[in-house]
Amino acid sequence: QLVESGGGLVQAGGSLRLSCAASGRTFTYHMGWFRQAPGKEREFVAAISWSGGSILYADSVKGRFTISRDNVKNSVYLQMNSLKPEDTAVYYCAAKLSNRPLGTSNYNHWGQGTQVTVSS
Repeated sequence: QLVESGGGLVQAGGSLRLSCAASGRTFTYHMGWFRQAPGKEREFVAAISWSGGSILYADSVKGRFTISRDNVKNSVYLQMNSLKPEDTAVYYCAAKLSNRPLGTSNYNHWGQGTQVTVSS
């Protein structure tokens, strides 16, 4: 089970830190963040390998967002800086077994999502 937290309302240029707590051990899973804006399809945001040694970002968030993980706490984080109104979306935490390629797809465990709203 994955449970996201940390969403909220922030002004453009502000920051938020999302957290995702897993009920089981995360060190056997690659972890990712995705988002879905109203009327749009869910899109990839960032992913981190089970060890933290490999990280991927969507072009739209590179240089502004940072993904990290703490396998002792069974948690993954998304630090979001310089937020823009177009970052407004429901953000989802996702996981897949580490025997699969890290990638931007084929995640099979999902959280319920947390709303992030960026006002202009």
